[in-house]
Amino acid sequence: MRPFTLIAMTLLVTNLAASQDRAYGRSMVISPNGIVATSHYLASQAGARILAQGGTAVDAAIAANAVLSVTEPMMNGIGGDMFAIYWDAKTGKLSGINASGWAPQALTPDYLRAKGITKMPSHGIDSVTVPGAVAGWAAMHKRFGKLPWRDLFQPAIYYAENGYAVPEIIHDAWANAYFTDEGKRVFLPNGHPPELGAVFKNPDYARALRLLADRGPDVFYRGEIGQALIATSSELGGTMTAEDLAQFAPEWVDPISTEYRGWRVYELPPNGQGMAALSMLNIMEQAPPSADGPQGTAELHKKIEAMQLAYADLQRYLADPRVSTVPTSGLLSKQYAAKRAKLIDPNKARCDYGAGAPTGSDTTYLTTVDREGNIVSWINSNYSEFGSGVVVKGMGFPLQNRGGLFVLDPAHPNVLAGHKRPYHTIIPAFMEKGDQHIGFGMGFPLQNRGALFVLDAGHPNVLAGRKRPYHTIIPAFMEKGDQHIGFGIMGGHNQPLAHAQFVSNLVDYRMNIQEALSAPRFTVGRDFCHIPIESRVKPEVIEQLRAKGHSLEVRREYSVLMGRGQAILHDSTKKMNFAASDPRADGSAEAEMPHFYAPKQ
Repeated sequence: MRPFTLIAMTLLVTNLAASQDRAYGRSMVISPNGIVATSHYLASQAGARILAQGGTAVDAAIAANAVLSVTEPMMNGIGGDMFAIYWDAKTGKLSGINASGWAPQALTPDYLRAKGITKMPSHGIDSVTVPGAVAGWAAMHKRFGKLPWRDLFQPAIYYAENGYAVPEIIHDAWANAYFTDEGKRVFLPNGHPPELGAVFKNPDYARALRLLADRGPDVFYRGEIGQALIATSSELGGTMTAEDLAQFAPEWVDPISTEYRGWRVYELPPNGQGMAALSMLNIMEQAPPSADGPQGTAELHKKIEAMQLAYADLQRYLADPRVSTVPTSGLLSKQYAAKRAKLIDPNKARCDYGAGAPTGSDTTYLTTVDREGNIVSWINSNYSEFGSGVVVKGMGFPLQNRGGLFVLDPAHPNVLAGHKRPYHTIIPAFMEKGDQHIGFGMGFPLQNRGALFVLDAGHPNVLAGRKRPYHTIIPAFMEKGDQHIGFGIMGGHNQPLAHAQFVSNLVDYRMNIQEALSAPRFTVGRDFCHIPIESRVKPEVIEQLRAKGHSLEVRREYSVLMGRGQAILHDSTKKMNFAASDPRADGSAEAEMPHFYAPKQ
């Protein structure tokens, strides 16, 4: 009898395993309650705990983002920028926020040229723009939060004071980072990056977070943290003043969108690069999905060429719309996409597409959904790893280097100017269809967003005081009927094409959100002609693409170069939430605990 039982059980397990064969390694997290998906499990757990305490999706996002600023300081933090899209489950209304900082008033092309600088620096104090993240958190909390501001920072303060174990991806990222002396003191104990599995503490940053929790966001822009930031800038010869900080405010914006095969896909408007994702989808839509599948030669060729076309326009036109004219409506018209798509040769690759002439007038990503179905697609970034490499003395955080995305050409719309925002790469996203709603698409360093300015006076992204640079971070949202998806995939200039690949996987090839995130991807390399691609794509496909003229670099199976995404789908009819976390990161999706397990408030 026992042998029969053993054989029967073996057959049962074998049949069960065969019925569940799949091409991706993770399962979706499914729950009728809230879910938080981030690139680090401690941040996901912190956000889920906030939901269990009765917090909103925004409360959970702030708490998770604060923890990410401790556990992934090279990626994000209070020295960086943030963007978000919020979907209200009751009204169906989308709200967008642009919390990207502007250039200091005195940081101009003439100032840099007088120092002998002819190209926007990618590191150092002259790449630093005003950090917008804290102002963005505060604005979102004021409008959509519920729990006290102070409570949201307690998990992050705990990990900054008591430490956390350094995981693989973070360990690898610190090895070659650029730092000033203060950055080396904080992030390179004993002169070296923390070892894998070592417990890393940042008491300076714990102090900064405690100040922020106890005194509110004004302490960053008008108080003790801001004073430390300005003192650090002055010591390093920077131009940022107390007025540059105090006068900054985030901007509420209406998302821009396009329809892709019945789905409405949303991104935030310029100065972020989200319009490139929409342009790429519009061009891809001009041809049906390829019969050879998402990783076939014809489909990959089409997507690479669509990316080349969309990015050519992005580089020419993207700038701060407060300062420069950006022809967004023309770039997103279906007629313009059809015209651009005709330039694609199905048998030959090109990387020399120029910008078109449209008519008419873009990290760490997380997404949350609460038990009411409200979704936040949220992204925060320093731009480069540890941003500018400048760490605020005594506060333990790096500053971003977004200013490096400006140009110095006075004729370019992204030319540097005071209080202008640069081209921005970070893009949260959202999509929906029917009953399903999907959100997809962060001591402290100062970001190096100023590195996104240019010094070419003829370029719209030219550096100017109080101007915002071209920005890379882009949250996204897509929907069709009652299906809503918030999503985002971090990774600088990779983000628009990663968004387009994710959307195509869902819409064209009927993948679920975890399959769509896990599927092989390609990205842009050192220039738009160089295409890194994951080795899970078949060797014969790689060779066929090379025969068409594509310059491909084959990377490992799950390369971090492809970005690290998160996604949440809300099905309004089923009253159910589905979440996915990219296997290319150390992250997870964590469901809100049932209320009878929830800790007391």
